[in-house]
Amino acid sequence: MSEKYFIKTFGCQMNVYDSHRMSVILENFGYEATDNQKDADLVLFNTCHIREKAAEKVFSDLGRAYLIKQERAAEGKNTIIGVTGCVVQAEDEQIAKRAPYVDFALGPLTYHRLPEILTKIRRKRGETVIDTDFPAEAKFDFLPENRSEGGCSFLAVQEGCNNFCTYCVVPYTRGAEYSRPVKEVVDEAKKLIATGTLELNLLGQNVNSYHGEDENGKERNLAYLLRKLAELDGLKRLRYTTSYPADVDDDLINCHRDLPQLMPYLHLPVQSGSDKILKAMNRRHNRAQYLEVIEKLKKANDKLRFSSDFIVGFPGETDDDFKQTLSLVNEVKYIQAFSFKYSRRPGTPAAVMPNQLEEKVKKERLDELQTLLFDYQTKFNEACVGKTFEVLFEQQGRHKGQLIGRTPYMQNLHAKADTNMLNKIVDVKVEQATTNSLSGKVI
Repeated sequence: MSEKYFIKTFGCQMNVYDSHRMSVILENFGYEATDNQKDADLVLFNTCHIREKAAEKVFSDLGRAYLIKQERAAEGKNTIIGVTGCVVQAEDEQIAKRAPYVDFALGPLTYHRLPEILTKIRRKRGETVIDTDFPAEAKFDFLPENRSEGGCSFLAVQEGCNNFCTYCVVPYTRGAEYSRPVKEVVDEAKKLIATGTLELNLLGQNVNSYHGEDENGKERNLAYLLRKLAELDGLKRLRYTTSYPADVDDDLINCHRDLPQLMPYLHLPVQSGSDKILKAMNRRHNRAQYLEVIEKLKKANDKLRFSSDFIVGFPGETDDDFKQTLSLVNEVKYIQAFSFKYSRRPGTPAAVMPNQLEEKVKKERLDELQTLLFDYQTKFNEACVGKTFEVLFEQQGRHKGQLIGRTPYMQNLHAKADTNMLNKIVDVKVEQATTNSLSGKVI
């Protein structure tokens, strides 16, 4: 009987991608997936360190996993507990101190070494293996072949970040920017399409800084890569995330004009509407430059709509700074957004800045911002009622005969549909809308 593994993923889409690749590694190594942690011979937490609560949740889950490990041990069953991802890179000493029962911990650039680590643990139990190297070789060179698990697939094209925003740990946990060669990305895309992928979502911490080499050794930008992928037979949809505003160039803007496969939805994080706060964050754009990029994109494609990221309560943020963020939201009218209270991350410059704000102030501002953001999201969804969209159905719903999919604008939509429509793109007329989802009827 095969040993079973359980993976819980925290954080960003890059982590979702990494967990998927680890699943392939483990299954090639003889493991079988399970959704029940109590049945797992290997329990793996793929972690995120962007926000404080995310890191603390990991330690809570590790404590529960240890209790299960003890219960299984009483039944004569061995359990390996592993931690991967950004928390490992940032807090390897804390893991060893707070969770000494963890068998291994791997940073986000070394999880391709899973088989080697598991073999070592099986031979020599009782010793925690921690690997947080920034290896000279790219992990992508050692990963097994990616595979499609539905109509939509993630494809990592770039990793790491050179921007060093003062609130962010990514440059310290994911390392310097690395871009995969064009041919490597295109070849992986072809294999995903051949196994059922209709939509590709290109991933990177700063995806539009992509500068992979072509077969002649010439560096190419994201626009070049998108155009190459758009030529592939069978690929119906393209997305990319997450973008950095200062790296949106005219070539990329023109792709939104020229490529019908490129969906009319772009996630473009701004973080704040105040130039003072943007400077303190070490963002390489100001408010006017950001709005100029938005305007150029709208001119290239008037159907394009935007989502964004916001941090409220950054050190030194005044009432006026916060009002400038609200006014930016009113100007752009985002159809979706992610917004958070600022939280100190150890080792980042912002963590030791003066004028740290009280939690009460941060919460009040976040509540006000989210009320405004949800209002625009609701209005956009309600404006979709009566319209017909192409929906990619990705999973079965809670109710019998119901499928759930996504519109070109990344809205969740559910409808009555036969299971033979799963992982297919179908025309659906929207009949009802809420803040977070749509419902409709298959045409």
